[in-house]
Amino acid sequence: MSAKVFETKDVQDLLKAAANLNGGSGNARFQQIVHRLLGDLFKAIDDLDITPDEVWAGVNYLNKLGQDGEAALLAAGLGLEKYLDIRMDAADKAVGLEGGTPRTIEGPLYVAGAPLREGVSRIDVNPDADAGPLVIHGTVTDLDGKPLAGAVVECWHANSKGFYSHFDPTGAQDDFNLRGAVKTGADGKYEFRTLMPVGYGCPPQGSTQRLLDGLGRHGNRPAHVHFFVSSDNSRKLTTQFNIEG
Repeated sequence: MSAKVFETKDVQDLLKAAANLNGGSGNARFQQIVHRLLGDLFKAIDDLDITPDEVWAGVNYLNKLGQDGEAALLAAGLGLEKYLDIRMDAADKAVGLEGGTPRTIEGPLYVAGAPLREGVSRIDVNPDADAGPLVIHGTVTDLDGKPLAGAVVECWHANSKGFYSHFDPTGAQDDFNLRGAVKTGADGKYEFRTLMPVGYGCPPQGSTQRLLDGLGRHGNRPAHVHFFVSSDNSRKLTTQFNIEG
C-alpha cells in the first residue's frame, strides 16, 4: 500500500492553492465547493490506494461522458438527483411541510416551451402505430383539497421506441411531440390525450451504461410520465408516475 499523504502540509497547501482559497479574488462559494470536493477526491485516492492508472481511466471516462452528452443521465442513474429530493423532503419535514403529491426527480430530458392549452391538450403530434391511446387526467388541489385554478401542468414522456422528442436519434419526432402543458380552470382539472410510452434503457454503447455495467447494474426504466405543476401561490412540484406492467 502507498504511503498516506493526505494530511501532510504539502497536500493541504496544494488543495488551498488549487482552489485559490486564500487568493483574495474569485467566487468564494465556488472556491469553498472546489476545495471540499477536491479534498474528498484526494482523500479517497489515499484511503483506497487508487492507482495512477485508475485515476487516468476516470479522467478519460469523464472526457467520454462529455462527448456522449450523458452527464445529466449519469446524475440520475447514480442517485444524485434522488439524493437532492431526499434532502428537500427532509427540509420540508423539518419546517412542518408534509402531505401532497411526493416530488420525484426531473430527469435530463425536459424541454421548455411546450404549447400551453386550457384544460385539455392532445400531445401526440406524430402518429405511432406501435402505441395505443393514453388519457391522463386529474385535479390540481391545495393541501386542503381545494381545486387550484390557473395552475400549469406540464407533461412529457417517451414514444413507443423509448425516445423523447428533441433527443430522438432517428429524427422521427416533431419538436414537441409527446410534450404539452395545460392551465387548469376553476375546477382545477387537467387532461392530456397522448399515446402509451414504453420502458427503455440507457444508450447501450454510452458512458452511463458502461459505468452501470461495471457496477453490475442494469440501466432500464419502466414506462413513465413526467410532470411539472406550478401555480402563482404554490411551490413548483416536480413528479412522475410509473406505469404498472
